[in-house]
Amino acid sequence: MPQYQDQIGNTINLTTLPKRIVSLVPSQTELLFDLGLDREIVGVTKFCIHPKIKIKSTAKIGGTKSLSINKIKALIPDLIIANKEENEQDQIETLQKIYPVWTSDISKLADAFDMITKVGQITGKVMEAQMMVQRINQSFSLLNLNTLNLRVAYFIWRKPYMVVGRGTFINDILQKCGFENVIKLDRYQEIYAGNLVEAKPDVVLLSTEPYPFKDRHIEEFKTLLPNAIIKIVDGEIFSWYGSRLLHAPAYLNKLITDLTNIHHEK
Repeated sequence: MPQYQDQIGNTINLTTLPKRIVSLVPSQTELLFDLGLDREIVGVTKFCIHPKIKIKSTAKIGGTKSLSINKIKALIPDLIIANKEENEQDQIETLQKIYPVWTSDISKLADAFDMITKVGQITGKVMEAQMMVQRINQSFSLLNLNTLNLRVAYFIWRKPYMVVGRGTFINDILQKCGFENVIKLDRYQEIYAGNLVEAKPDVVLLSTEPYPFKDRHIEEFKTLLPNAIIKIVDGEIFSWYGSRLLHAPAYLNKLITDLTNIHHEK
């Protein structure tokens, strides 16, 4: 019986390739579709939005942190793809008692490559996954790194303000761009206006998700940091660790160039 290791140390046993897959994370849902598993995907969360056309007709099984176990049971899955951070542990443990559950744990780009490769193995899409990883890796190797050592604060929430710290996938992407994260603490942190001013970031990046920062919020930060560059950025590019990474290097190259030019003009 084939055995597969997930990223949190669990061993998943499958007698055949999965024919009925439920995906519990938006970025991994997009990956599964892009690997060519359209027919096998039978259930996704309400937050799974890509690919837009294909996702419309796929059964919804609740939110990433509020799964409907009964809806999942009704789909009779033979494989569930989850994530340690985005899904609730108790719900995953409940599902593990009934179904094979493969769980990812991602805090850096290398973890994403490992996840894509292993998802390819467990779903019978080995070559497709390997080619995807090669394309992403090559594109990231060609990033035009920021050479100004710009100090960055990356915001994911408002009221209260929440920023990205060390040990996160987003932080690793910032580092790949050559940016220095002014937040020295781990994971995701609440930050007060006074602490932000003391941190003196050169750049404040306002993510479009999970909080949908808009242009109208820029003035709010300019009041606190009149000398900083305030910019809205695509949260999917910075935080989705599946096939969305195929689009990330081009976007990041443009962002690096834009920030460099703005900094020189100041």
